[in-house]
Amino acid sequence: MSTDTDVVIVGGGLAGLAAARRLHRAGVPWQLVEATDRLGGRVATDAVDGFLLDRGFQVLNTAYPRVGALLDVDALDLGYFVSGVLVRKGGQLLRLVNPLREPAGGPGTALAPVGSLPDRLRFAALAASYATLSPERLLARPETTAEAALRRAGLSHAIIEDLLRPFLSGVLLDRELATSSHVLAMVLRSFARGRVGLPAEGMAALPRAVAAPLPTGLLELNTAVAEVAPGRVRTTAGELRCRAVIVAADPPAATRLLDLPPVRMHAYTTFYHAATEPPLDEPILLLDGDRREMIANTVVVSHAVPGYAPTGRHLIATSVVGPSVPTEPAVRLELTRLYGRPTADWAHLTTVTIPAALPAAPPPQGRLRKPVGLGNGLFVAGDHRDSPSIQGALASGWRTAGAALRHLRQH
Repeated sequence: MSTDTDVVIVGGGLAGLAAARRLHRAGVPWQLVEATDRLGGRVATDAVDGFLLDRGFQVLNTAYPRVGALLDVDALDLGYFVSGVLVRKGGQLLRLVNPLREPAGGPGTALAPVGSLPDRLRFAALAASYATLSPERLLARPETTAEAALRRAGLSHAIIEDLLRPFLSGVLLDRELATSSHVLAMVLRSFARGRVGLPAEGMAALPRAVAAPLPTGLLELNTAVAEVAPGRVRTTAGELRCRAVIVAADPPAATRLLDLPPVRMHAYTTFYHAATEPPLDEPILLLDGDRREMIANTVVVSHAVPGYAPTGRHLIATSVVGPSVPTEPAVRLELTRLYGRPTADWAHLTTVTIPAALPAAPPPQGRLRKPVGLGNGLFVAGDHRDSPSIQGALASGWRTAGAALRHLRQH
């Protein structure tokens, strides 16, 4: 391993890879060290018996600007989910869709007994404002919690509890909706402006695509970092001397290495099941409108991307938010109720629990761009310095590399 370079990047997740891309484009010498045997951080996919199992159900939104700037989204061969949701409410399965993308579903959405018609009109107006106003104007609005913002928009308790809380809890990993209203605005803006899907080869295709233009010799795997200090990084393979250090490790590791205040993280669990007969005939998110609160959402993943399951079988992903993980039989029982179909013959493939899946983002978050320069050539990157999302990780890495480049020019 080289012991002299301009910038050492600690961590090969999306933030670290985005930082490497900017440094590489600028022609600045750099080296990335990653503790594990793969790139991607929290974005990973395992191939198990013909199934593609992402490490936690997650999706890619085509409206994320940094994704489109770093790679060819079309080359990922995305399979898309329906722009809408199903809601289990009592004995009914109600379908609510974005009428701009699913015109045929517009009348049913308008008449669905989830909240009231004024509720749906108010939410449509709120989503339209998020989609059409610039991020600068949205982030200049008074900041509060996501729940307070929804109530301030005139939405009723019924539509929040039956639809928006279960949906947003699966996106923000925050059942309490205590996340900043500025984060909410950016999230709903991306849903309104983009489509949501999965790469044909699993979510791990995303970090592979970001890393593709980088020289593999500068990406050092299986190299844990023990200490970071101005001008040097001590690893299990020796010490690297440098002019700047970007710590883009996961938030708990980054804050530990840099002696920063800890970042509160949200936990997330995904139950993966296989079935020979799919419980639904379309790739649409199913929510629990009965306020049982065990399951955030469930979806037949292989309807969006058939390659996620072997021929003749279907993959169902079920998401649970929070540190408390129910048993698989309890989840299966809830799935029987939600889908309205027997699940006894489903095979339980695995359960993926991620205790630190997404940074909490309570107010104040301001304009979502926290400082990345710590002085003395030390920098920190990650979605905990931006919005808690794939976009936030990539944008933070790119922004942090820019700060490091300015430091190099000045020193």
